[in-house]
Amino acid sequence: MKTLTKLREVLETYQHLFVILLTLFLVGTSGWLMMGRALRANASVWDILHVYLGLLAGIFSVTMLAINLMRGQWRQYFPYLVGDFTQLSNDVCGLKRGKLPLAGGRGLFSVVEGIGMLLFVAVSVTGLMWFLTQGSSEALNWRSYHHSLAHGFIVFMVIHALFALSHLLDFIRR
Repeated sequence: MKTLTKLREVLETYQHLFVILLTLFLVGTSGWLMMGRALRANASVWDILHVYLGLLAGIFSVTMLAINLMRGQWRQYFPYLVGDFTQLSNDVCGLKRGKLPLAGGRGLFSVVEGIGMLLFVAVSVTGLMWFLTQGSSEALNWRSYHHSLAHGFIVFMVIHALFALSHLLDFIRR
């Protein structure tokens, strides 16, 4: 029991790092893939790594979302679900005046992170559905959904990285 608790603590502590490394690898090598309806019998190492590391990333996507929701942070990432647009509105108005949003709270950075978590789960689910429907005509549909959502997730990663850099710049200025 102690070992499982320790493993859970390590995973929670380094989860964000694992997700960054996995997604950078998956996105960075996705151009080398040769998959369509199914994983070929003579699949390349990149195809195999993408599928199985993608399944691992899928587990992380669900656990990351679950951990954040169970800790009560859903109001931070999804404040619009309870009709709270105050900080988000202030951040957007501040951007118009050239003011960087604050990290944390219920503002723009947090809302973008919430959208990113949902995109990550959606990319994972569509990848899993492709995996489960391999060989069928439906697999091509799931592959198409997976590609579209992955492109959205890549846009999120760029925005998230820019937000993190702007937060660091703001931290250095103080």
